[in-house]
Amino acid sequence: MINNIPEFLYHLLIEQYGETLTNTIIEGYSQQRPVTLRANTLKANISNIKTVFDNLHFTYKEVSWYQDALIIENISEEDIKNLDIYKNGEIYLQSLSSMIPPIVLSPKEDENILDMAAAPGGKTTQMLALSQNKAFITACEKNKIRAERLQYNLNKQGANRVNVMIKDARQLDDFFSFDKILLDAPCSGSGTISIFDKKLGTTFTEDLVNRSSKVQSDLLRKAITLLKPGHEMVYSTCSILNKENEQILQKCINLKQIEILPIDVSVFTDAILLPTSIEGTLCIAPSDLYEGFFVAKLKKL
Repeated sequence: MINNIPEFLYHLLIEQYGETLTNTIIEGYSQQRPVTLRANTLKANISNIKTVFDNLHFTYKEVSWYQDALIIENISEEDIKNLDIYKNGEIYLQSLSSMIPPIVLSPKEDENILDMAAAPGGKTTQMLALSQNKAFITACEKNKIRAERLQYNLNKQGANRVNVMIKDARQLDDFFSFDKILLDAPCSGSGTISIFDKKLGTTFTEDLVNRSSKVQSDLLRKAITLLKPGHEMVYSTCSILNKENEQILQKCINLKQIEILPIDVSVFTDAILLPTSIEGTLCIAPSDLYEGFFVAKLKKL
């Protein structure tokens, strides 16, 4: 271990980002982030949620790039979970970073959308809310227990235009076709680790990164097959390693299957942005507000 992270990860970060940014990332791994959430506009609006918090004398900050999100100060997650607005599904606890992919995808009315790795359902319900409950979403989850959790969250959030498939998205029939796809790919989680995790040395391994990148490549190839030509998808991970991000995309760019649609990264003024090897993609460093996250918007050629 170096600086309380696995030695191989430290060397990968140094190679990719250099010493100064690596130290910034390691500092991010030590942060305790505040509770963040969004109003579930399928059931409530942000004004109502703010009123509830004001009446309880909870302090919060708004999020400049997302009007439905709040950063809650000095209140624990457990306190939030005891509130009726949480129990009723009027709010959804979600990291700021994970709110970004659905916003970038920008779901619209009557679009047929595939969420390829949907559980536990935060991004799925957010996409439906962003479409004013007028998109139709197919949500895949291969693990039966996780799929049940996904269905529970969909029911709680009032997301009734979602069809859950207990299936590995890589195995979907090629006769399916979608207007938009969200591939929030399973990953190593290199953007979300904590240096206080005593099991980190055994759970975060080189093999995990290699296995993740193989699954990501397979899922992206399937996504391109299922996406209608000329249509858009979002690829995202909670990893900050280019082996799981840019290198996965670059293969498909080289084959002229996809092109990058640039994301306006200037709106994320309170995030530390990491350099990427593909212009127009977004990589956020772990910090006191954000988990490490990568997001790319793609168009099928």
